[in-house]
Amino acid sequence: MNMITNPILTGFNPDPSICRVGDDFYIATSTFDWFPGVQIHHSRDLVHWHLLTRPLTRVSQLNMKGNPDSCGVWAPNLTYKDGTFYLVYTDVKRFDGRWKDTHNYLVTATEIGGEWSDPIYLNSSGFDPSLFHDEDGRAWVPNLLVDHRKGKFFGGIVLQEYSYRERRLIGEVYYIFPGTGLGVTEGPVLFKCNGWYYLITAEGGTEYNHAVTLARSRQITGPYEVHPTNPVLTSAHNPDLYLQKAGHGSVVSTPDGRWYLTHLAGRPLTTRGRCTLGRETCLQEVVWHEDGWLYLKSGGNEPQVQIEAPDLPVCRWEALPERCDFEDETMPIDFQSLRVPMDETWVSLRKRSGFLSIKGRESLCSTHHQSMIARRQQDFNFTATTRLEFQPDTFQQMAGLTYYYNTRHFYYLFMSWEESLNSYVLNIFVNDDNRWSEPLPEYIRLEKGEVWLRATVQREKLNFSYSIDGNTWQEIGGTLDASIISDDYVCNKFEYKAAFTGAFIGMCCQDVSGRGKWAYFDSFECKPLL
Repeated sequence: MNMITNPILTGFNPDPSICRVGDDFYIATSTFDWFPGVQIHHSRDLVHWHLLTRPLTRVSQLNMKGNPDSCGVWAPNLTYKDGTFYLVYTDVKRFDGRWKDTHNYLVTATEIGGEWSDPIYLNSSGFDPSLFHDEDGRAWVPNLLVDHRKGKFFGGIVLQEYSYRERRLIGEVYYIFPGTGLGVTEGPVLFKCNGWYYLITAEGGTEYNHAVTLARSRQITGPYEVHPTNPVLTSAHNPDLYLQKAGHGSVVSTPDGRWYLTHLAGRPLTTRGRCTLGRETCLQEVVWHEDGWLYLKSGGNEPQVQIEAPDLPVCRWEALPERCDFEDETMPIDFQSLRVPMDETWVSLRKRSGFLSIKGRESLCSTHHQSMIARRQQDFNFTATTRLEFQPDTFQQMAGLTYYYNTRHFYYLFMSWEESLNSYVLNIFVNDDNRWSEPLPEYIRLEKGEVWLRATVQREKLNFSYSIDGNTWQEIGGTLDASIISDDYVCNKFEYKAAFTGAFIGMCCQDVSGRGKWAYFDSFECKPLL
């Protein structure tokens, strides 16, 4: 018997939307301010998954320059009808404060791994739109309604028809669901079965009270009755569960008639503590009862770490390599940039053969032109190592290795120039909510502009080290608190509620003098520690 082990998508992969086309399963997840937008993973057995594509690759589809931290792409919804894939998503421009600027779009493709269309604008009344293709040939878009009056914010779920022919929303806007007593109602997804319209929503807030709510109606416009034992999935009442924050669901049926619920969850470092891996994607099997409602097959409403897989042929995928020597002219798929696309003006695999070349631009605190290439943290314990060649002329030029959450929270081991020493130097910056510290008591002098850099993370502990020859390593800066690179720390300590991503590790370069100094990285290796 094959088993599914949760999470199926490790590291920052929240808000999963699952879709089956024939024998192929696809899951789309949020990417927020990371570019390209939307991760789509692929499986044929629900056990083994691989990152297939990121469809929002052009500024015409997704222009995030200047977007605040954790804004950008929220809660994509992936569907398929008559040879066409449909992807609906929100580009959030502002979330802090009373007003929320949330623009909703639709893109299409005939091949999921091919080029996707330019976007069709839908509306801006709220976020988390989805697309439902009804049996009668009509299509509908539900989304959360943002209500700024009296600080209400979560205003329930609204619904409007989408016209395939006119490529826009048409007709009346229906208010279909106010939510339940769990509150914070978002993430609406519609599906139909046995004459009932079912509405899945996320409730309770995407933290430790998160949940999946299910409601149904004979008419798509409502009224909707709520599941008799709602919520159908939550971790809220059991702090000892391995999978916490369970919520934000969508469902899929398998070719043999079984049903599965995909959802997000977090794995805290301590009980109800911080989740440096961000919100991850999981699966639970659900079954239909005689009352016409879905229930967890395991009973109750708590997420399980292991569940039975469907009886499908096993399909394994080649794992992404732990090490990249930048010999190809294509960027490895697990790397992303912040807010803006990678292009030859600032990042190149051709400028210098065998190197990733990064041009220094704005600071690590910029929301416009950062020069960073990074990948998700996917293991609690790992090392990331790179070799850097860099010849800065001024202290305003820096390049190195960063352990990054957002513009206000990161660690940075970097090389720069110190004119008082007339030398290349190493240093560490710690940015903790824009409160800066330097763990090194003094600069480390380097004889030349070549150095190996390493970050070692063991759950809540971060240690930096460097090497001159790649063999002998010297730890520097002491043990640092890796747990601040998490939603929980950012939200709970500073009440900055737009914090929804996860930890990244990557290479970057800054030149705040404006001279555009290039840094050269000839390898990057990220491997788990057992």
